Amino acid sequence: MNDNPDTLEATHRLKAQTAHLSVISNTGLVLMKFAVGFALGSVSIISEAIHSSMDLLAAVIAFFSVKKSAEPPDAGHSFGHGKFEDISGLVEAVLILVAALVIIIEAALRLISGDWQEFDQTFLFAGIAVMGISVLANWYVSSRLMKVARMTESIALESDAWHLRTDIYTSLGVFVGLVLIHFTGLVILDPLIAIGVGLVILNVSVDLLKRSFADLIDHSLPEKDEKRIIDIICAHASEYAGFHGLRTRRSGPEIFIEFHLVVPG
Repeated sequence: MNDNPDTLEATHRLKAQTAHLSVISNTGLVLMKFAVGFALGSVSIISEAIHSSMDLLAAVIAFFSVKKSAEPPDAGHSFGHGKFEDISGLVEAVLILVAALVIIIEAALRLISGDWQEFDQTFLFAGIAVMGISVLANWYVSSRLMKVARMTESIALESDAWHLRTDIYTSLGVFVGLVLIHFTGLVILDPLIAIGVGLVILNVSVDLLKRSFADLIDHSLPEKDEKRIIDIICAHASEYAGFHGLRTRRSGPEIFIEFHLVVPG
């Protein structure tokens, strides 16, 4: 990344602003989903509200982690504070995992007990509208998050973006399910959709856990990235110099590269 102070400041400001946008969007969606979900008595909408709550908490964590990781190195953290983003990614993944298990268990209990009834059509239409709004809002915010995450190599923003991407698919699934319930009257679709939502979230949480944990234990960069680094070093090598002992690791948005340079005696 560019070490120019002005460029770094602009990058950190962009990351914070984008994380703040995610917090605002998720807050509105959580309130709408919980209100309509409880009014309708829909476990699928409530499961989406729980999912969005985890997204909101993840967005808040991401917001503070990118601010903390932007702090310059100090006496106690000579390599900077980039690990705060890795910790953020791990915490977010655990929260999503817990949310997925809660959703699946609640929906399964509802399915087993047969505790469902006909939905009020007014609230059903409200639920369909809220799910539609959720899809559009999360599509915009996640696209913005992913763009900035790739520009700044922020694992916290990328994790937040992937959370919202899953929310798009699950909200779309709930949207279609509510439409089917309206036309068919099959209320049993509600807990079935909720279980599907939970399984999608569970899969994403496991992937995020693996990635964030790998960075926390200083796992080497992917082979293709290390090969690129080697190619760059070799391009500047000559008969008078060489290298060995290449080691790499990532700390939040920062990449650390270490190797032994060999020069003639």
